[in-house]
Amino acid sequence: MLAITVETENGQRHTRATAEQLAGLVHRIGGEDDRFLVVGRIPDLPDVFVQVWHEADGGYTLQYRDGAPDRHFETTLDEPGPVVTAMTGWARAREDWHAGLDWERLDFGPPAPVPPLELDDEARGLLEARVREVIVGGYATRQELAELAEDYLVTGDSRPVSPQQARELVDRMWLDRVAEQAAWADDETAPERITRAFGVLETAGLTAREHFTCCRSCGQSEIGGAGAPDARGFVYFHSQSTDAAAAGHGLTLHYGGFDGSPETTASVGREAVAALEQCGLSVEWDGDPGQAINVTPLDWRKRLA
Repeated sequence: MLAITVETENGQRHTRATAEQLAGLVHRIGGEDDRFLVVGRIPDLPDVFVQVWHEADGGYTLQYRDGAPDRHFETTLDEPGPVVTAMTGWARAREDWHAGLDWERLDFGPPAPVPPLELDDEARGLLEARVREVIVGGYATRQELAELAEDYLVTGDSRPVSPQQARELVDRMWLDRVAEQAAWADDETAPERITRAFGVLETAGLTAREHFTCCRSCGQSEIGGAGAPDARGFVYFHSQSTDAAAAGHGLTLHYGGFDGSPETTASVGREAVAALEQCGLSVEWDGDPGQAINVTPLDWRKRLA
């Protein structure tokens, strides 16, 4: 797998695609509402990407940007093969990935200055604390965080944070977190163990979802449509549980059987506990199907994507 995300015009997002999957996506584009790919690194870095545009019966316009506005380049190719080679080389961080292509620097002029945020200390503190909480949670993209930052302090007709100010704030805080996680060991983290345990449960015929809906009420009403039609039961945690885990309070999991019986719910609970413990996590649950499963203590270090 490559340490990249691939976003398509039709709204698909592929995380850690393989070289073969990336090649397939390049060969696929060209139809209506499916004409381009944007590839970013993991962790995502502001203004660092490679992208391609292709319409049926036309060539391939390949671009990359390497941070600053004057580091944005473009080339045009006739066939998908060289595009795949270049994008795969970029994804693998090969120093010579762009060699042999006729690049032209794109000049969009200097970016417009972003005015400073005019917030009092309390409002700024609330905004930055919420953005930081969601960044540490680890499931939001930079775009989603920018939307959160723009909307968080809205009251009535007052919108004190512009889209540009929101992006600037989020990018600064995002890069702080990228620097933090660069110092982490390469060992498997607790969130990665959660993901591995949920994969085991999916394979066993359960619907297992991370960071699913905003709360338990919404989760219980929507989990039935989130997985395979023949799933026996479910395990999930919602975004409020993510926030609690990120704050150091452990992770609460909800579970149950789709037949509604206490026996099935208890059986699913036992399966969930076994999978979590198998993946090296500590679990608190007394076997009561009416009680949630708690994963604690938990050092929540989720790597950004």
